[in-house]
Amino acid sequence: MKLDIYDHFHRDEREFVDRAWEWVVNAGQYHEAKLTDFLDPRQRFILESLVNRHPDVHALFQGGHADAERVRALIAPDYRDLEGEDLKMKVLSISSGDQKFLELDHGDYMGSILGLGIKRSKIGDIHVLEDGCHTVVAEDISSFLHLNLSQVHRVHVMTELLPLDKLQVTHTNFDTMDITASSMRLDGIASDAYRISRTKIVVPIKAGRCRVNWKVEEDPSTNLKEGDVVSIQGFGRFKVLETGGLTKKGRYRIKVGKYA
Repeated sequence: MKLDIYDHFHRDEREFVDRAWEWVVNAGQYHEAKLTDFLDPRQRFILESLVNRHPDVHALFQGGHADAERVRALIAPDYRDLEGEDLKMKVLSISSGDQKFLELDHGDYMGSILGLGIKRSKIGDIHVLEDGCHTVVAEDISSFLHLNLSQVHRVHVMTELLPLDKLQVTHTNFDTMDITASSMRLDGIASDAYRISRTKIVVPIKAGRCRVNWKVEEDPSTNLKEGDVVSIQGFGRFKVLETGGLTKKGRYRIKVGKYA
């Protein structure tokens, strides 16, 4: 079945749209429930859009805490009560007695977990704590991680599996910077945020390596707004935190935060 909703999504997203629509149809017509892996915010938006198109389907989204970025979804016929459903998640607690452990960051933990052959879709949010790390993981791979994750960036670690109610959450830390720009164009703000020339930042954008709010964006002239999250492969992520008034020379005052 071809959906007119395809018109609203990037061509690279159509494979996921097809899979998500199949989940929705199976729930509505064949009374099948589907528990997804972890979805990023863009995938969640797509799935919610498709669920809303079907009158006999609803879904529950959970990621371990109210503000989770990555969530699992349970899609089911609308007559099924989803309150209190278990979306099969565990907390992988990572700790170490090595002082170098305190220097590890989000990327170190992610790299070590993925290095064990785990797919990104099996991992939820990673919370780097002052004395360790709590990672939300799919229950079906939790025991494997508990048994096999022994090092993070060459630091020996110990792991423990905890229930979701023991999850310790950290809020995102930003390295903030104030910039001024002649417009709210993606290429202009990104070049200042990453401290490279506009000519160079245009290349990965046009190559499809840029996402705005987790959606592929290939147009360098796209205007950003407050709250937008931009990621460019190889450069990291930043968020437009504030857009102030204009300077005397008519330039926009913008505060951006690079994800630490």
